[in-house]
Amino acid sequence: MARTAGGAPWGADRNVPGLIVKFGRYPLHHGGVGAIRTLGRLGVPMYAITEDGWTPAAASRHLRRAIVWPTTGTEEPERLVEGLLRAGRRIGRPAVLIPTDEEAAVLIAEHQEALAGAFLFPRVRPDLPRRLASKQGLYELCVEHGVPSPATVFPRSYAEIEEFARAARFPLVAKNREAFLRRERPAVNGTTRIATRRALLALARDWGEHPGVILQEYLPKEEAEDWIVHGYFDAESAPLALFTGVKIRSWPPHAGMTAHACVVDNPDLADLAARFVKEIGYSGIIDLDLRFDRRDGRYKLLDFNPRAGAQFRLFENEAGVDVVRAMHLDLTGRAVPEGEQRAGRRYVVENIDLPALLAYRRGRRHARHRHDRRRGDGRTTPHVPARANGTELAWFARDDPRPFLTLLVRMVRPGAKHLYQLWRAHRRGTGRAAG
Repeated sequence: MARTAGGAPWGADRNVPGLIVKFGRYPLHHGGVGAIRTLGRLGVPMYAITEDGWTPAAASRHLRRAIVWPTTGTEEPERLVEGLLRAGRRIGRPAVLIPTDEEAAVLIAEHQEALAGAFLFPRVRPDLPRRLASKQGLYELCVEHGVPSPATVFPRSYAEIEEFARAARFPLVAKNREAFLRRERPAVNGTTRIATRRALLALARDWGEHPGVILQEYLPKEEAEDWIVHGYFDAESAPLALFTGVKIRSWPPHAGMTAHACVVDNPDLADLAARFVKEIGYSGIIDLDLRFDRRDGRYKLLDFNPRAGAQFRLFENEAGVDVVRAMHLDLTGRAVPEGEQRAGRRYVVENIDLPALLAYRRGRRHARHRHDRRRGDGRTTPHVPARANGTELAWFARDDPRPFLTLLVRMVRPGAKHLYQLWRAHRRGTGRAAG
């Protein structure tokens, strides 16, 4: 059988474009670049909403056009819907929508009827993506369907936080309650580990009358493994592509986005994810974060992202299908080729894996200093193979180098600013010591 330009023994519908959708200003987003490449290599015309014309995504040779539309993610939904429809008119034919953040996924689900004529996307119960993206909504769904998750509370006032703190076990974790409102009124900057009661109460004073946070059991890294599940589910909530892997490093360490990951077969985890998706009736792409708690032998669901994850290109089956390709094939009426996942593949995000590696090495040195050798290799799981069976880089690609070069250019200014701040801090410290 003839192979496509992307090396797959099957063809995508080149008459149906793809549109990468994200809201807010975060130009250095590798997930969007990966989606442009994975369909563009099959000959699918690709479009992307970008903050400006100089983002890495806009530089990709696989992109037909960047639709420059600066947003904050806090606009009224009607304005965002109208902007998407304008983008659709510029494309000139129905395109597959590929959301890469929660704001986009929620907006598409809640305005399906308005968008249906101009775009293709999985149809889902309108309220479900918002509920899944909400930490409280996800926790309630986990309880309802018997899916393990960390013990969690949802304080409604500072007084409730004070009462909780009296008996709470520290450390614990604070997260924004509604992930899709994080740009409008964030309470914390991402997942935040809180070590003591005093630190919790000090932070909580800035959270206002109605704290938009959850307080969650901390699963210690010494007793946990970080797993990820990506998949695509059809209109009947059946998995057409389903993958499992582990995080080796994240940034910030042990609490942030994936910096380095590896494909590892885990049929039990895949079954857990598939059962949950079937029970809630979800269709579309999923990106799940789970933590295996060695203390009780259970996988605990931390996050359910109802959209393409930034690291989705880690996963491919033997037929060359990833979750974005699976969605495009399914929505254009084509069969999704089956195959086992390519185990042992690694994924590296170049710009954040280096600081993550340094941080993990410091952690290993501290562990040796404490004579704690249970976690001496710095990995989050013992299941990672010693040698990789191929490596996918988030930014650099031989056939598409310009996004990587654009990344380097855009990193120069904030990097130089950070070095200047360090230099000034050093000068101030030296001056005080001399005086």
